Amino acid sequence: MERFIVEGGRRLEGRIKPGGNKNAALPILAACLLTDEAIVLRNLPDIQDVRVMLQIMEGLGASVEKLEPNVVRIHTRGECSSQPDPDLSRKIRASILLAGPLLARCGAANIAKPGGDAIGRRRVDTHLLALEALGAQIEVSAQEYRMSVRALRGANMFLDEASVTATENAIMAAVLAEGETLIYNAAAEPHVQDLCTFLNLLGAQVEGIATNSLRIRGVESLHGGEFHIPSDHIEVGSYIGLAAVTRSELVIEDAVPNHMYSVRYMLEKVGIDIQVEGKDIRVPKDQALRVRYDIGAAVPKIDDGPWPLFPADLLSIMIVIATQAEGTVMIFEKMFESRLFFTDKLIQMGARIILCDPHRAIIVGGNRLTGAEISSPDIRAGMALLLAALCAKGESVIHNIHQIDRGYERIEERLNPLGARIRRERDS
Repeated sequence: MERFIVEGGRRLEGRIKPGGNKNAALPILAACLLTDEAIVLRNLPDIQDVRVMLQIMEGLGASVEKLEPNVVRIHTRGECSSQPDPDLSRKIRASILLAGPLLARCGAANIAKPGGDAIGRRRVDTHLLALEALGAQIEVSAQEYRMSVRALRGANMFLDEASVTATENAIMAAVLAEGETLIYNAAAEPHVQDLCTFLNLLGAQVEGIATNSLRIRGVESLHGGEFHIPSDHIEVGSYIGLAAVTRSELVIEDAVPNHMYSVRYMLEKVGIDIQVEGKDIRVPKDQALRVRYDIGAAVPKIDDGPWPLFPADLLSIMIVIATQAEGTVMIFEKMFESRLFFTDKLIQMGARIILCDPHRAIIVGGNRLTGAEISSPDIRAGMALLLAALCAKGESVIHNIHQIDRGYERIEERLNPLGARIRRERDS
């Protein structure tokens, strides 16, 4: 295990480019199983979750060749295994995304119950119901999901929740199913859009991209191709927050501004203004972070929701920003009942936070944080704690940083040239 030693209170300055969208990369990797022709993926983030997924793919029979940094060639010829390595599958949540492609390619999929962040109940019912609608037979045990199908057939389905990964599984199974599939209440996040665009590049017929109703006309086969994974809008939001809490000026390159509307709206509630410069976003220095109260001086609410609302994965970052903004806000986490539990670590650093219940926290901001010894519980909380450490007075020690590595590529190597002081050490 490793840890970060962070010297806080330093200004940053310069330009930084986010990595490829992790939540697009993982389903796109799974979708490479849908063709027996070669796929070249560019801007693939070199992070732990992606590395584990590539190992799983190799175990299934795919050839994985690294052509250059962040560029990988994947080729799955002939038959492949229908059983991903169970130990690797338990390391990442994304292993469940192999169900749809394996059913389409092999007619079977035996998936160990997936791992991932402990941020609350993360049900897979929607996945299973969608795959059953397409003809799959599923047995659930304490350890795995055993699935089989004679032939996938198109169907009309209404997802009982707008689950991103369930939508992606249904799409990947449907593109090679016989006939037409209609998916209502589909998730429409940018990474779902990226998956649909990728599949259409390979010859799939997916209509309604960026909406909650998808029409998929099944095709007999998909071909190979080359795809550039767009920037991660969650990473962009993280860097905006970093610049704001350290009072720094940063330019975030290739920052997908068209994915940042809801994020920008919520950032404005705590006094952050950003400048869009073509494909880049500039965060000016020395911003006076101050809560902008609602009409009648009411305390504003910052809450998450399905796209195009504020993304749940940025709520941890927003909590840290709120601790540094003069005024009071309420954070309302609607989607996961354990995501707010990391706030005890911010309280340890001097933040004024009242955790009302698992979903709501009141934050009285404007209090300078101080360094502390803390541990990262999940990817997004880990990055949020790194932001807190970088803006705090004094030195912080962050343990369990493999959680940060799961979602942010070589983060210390990218931030230190901008003026940060982050040292990676072996944990004793």
